[in-house]
Amino acid sequence: MPQTLRCGRFELQLSRPLVMGIVNTTPDSFSDGGRYLAADAAIRHARRLLDEGADLLDIGGESTRPGSAAVSEAEELGRVLPVLEALRGCGRPLSVDTRHAAVMRGVLSAGADMINDVAGFRAPGALEAVAGGTAGLCVMHMLGEPSTMQQAPVYRDVVAEVAAFLRDRVSALLACGVARERIVLDPGIGFGKNLEHNLSLLRGLSGLAGLGLPLLLGVSRKSMVGQITGRGVGERMAGSVAAALASVHRGAAIVRVHDVAETKDALAVWQAIEG
Repeated sequence: MPQTLRCGRFELQLSRPLVMGIVNTTPDSFSDGGRYLAADAAIRHARRLLDEGADLLDIGGESTRPGSAAVSEAEELGRVLPVLEALRGCGRPLSVDTRHAAVMRGVLSAGADMINDVAGFRAPGALEAVAGGTAGLCVMHMLGEPSTMQQAPVYRDVVAEVAAFLRDRVSALLACGVARERIVLDPGIGFGKNLEHNLSLLRGLSGLAGLGLPLLLGVSRKSMVGQITGRGVGERMAGSVAAALASVHRGAAIVRVHDVAETKDALAVWQAIEG
């Protein structure tokens, strides 16, 4: 498996787990929707995550929580670009969470180092938008669309089906000339999966690692943590940190989190114990 990830201006070393901090510039994200909708609030939040030790940031301008509605590409760009431009000199890679080709082109032109696509680069024009250049590409699995994905999702073998999807999307990227060193995979916890599907994927991460590419996991504050603990969205930090540790233990190279400082501390203690 590659020990580095080419990520725009950066080459990320994967010899230790990396922490990606979440910056949502949306009014309706499931955890912090509306808190950082204003660009100056999002920029302050991003700088706080960097101070806490985030290895990279993921900036999103469209909520993809279950049941969410799409926004126009112009509105999404209007939310994301001011934040991206203000943080360009922060010294850490900047990822943009988008599934729209026009947004991908816009943020790459503005200097984004990674595109994190919950739709796995399936939208018309998405492959062409990212084929050139050196930006990192996170390929995620999602069953259906955000507005409907949690309506009774069904799999025969969730690990095998997610692996097959990711393998197919990697093949599509490679066929467009994308270097393998640019690609990271995300099984899409909570994106068209129920609790048992999510747990099966986390338990079966070694099978996904067999695809030969680094894994990125996002479990932070998600409904599976609430289902297990009975906690509301604002009370899921401890459960989210536990999920991040379990993900790293099973092979995740990057964890995408809201609580950067707490996750970094937990990883430091875990790594010291593991040696």
